[in-house]
Amino acid sequence: MTLPPFHLAFPVDDLAAARRFYGGLLGCPEGRSAKDWVDFDLYGHQIVAHLAPDPKRRSSTNLVDGEDVPVPHFGLVLAMDQWKELAGRLEAAGTDFVIAPTVRFQGQSGEQATMFLLDPAGNALEFKAMADPGKLFAKN
Repeated sequence: MTLPPFHLAFPVDDLAAARRFYGGLLGCPEGRSAKDWVDFDLYGHQIVAHLAPDPKRRSSTNLVDGEDVPVPHFGLVLAMDQWKELAGRLEAAGTDFVIAPTVRFQGQSGEQATMFLLDPAGNALEFKAMADPGKLFAKN
């Protein structure tokens, strides 16, 4: 099954910092841009950083497998080798993780490698990889 690319627009308070984070650290190629926004290619998906210097943010978490997961957040489910490469690159760069690279739900159908980090504007991102990619939506 081929999935269509998703589109996500999100607020940032500094486009130069967004370019360094998404383009530099995460390695997302930059697409179109204007004075107040920048497109990035996040593994084939279109994410758009929109300048919003004073966004109203809610900060909350939900407990997931013993970790306080930031809500809201966005991210990708990667292949395990892609996840390991990204985790290594982020660790080498000294990234301050919200939840450091770890494996959750060990031994269960939803077993996954996961990590959470914040972009410079405070948006939470999760990158995960499933132990068995066919069980992404499996119930226990």
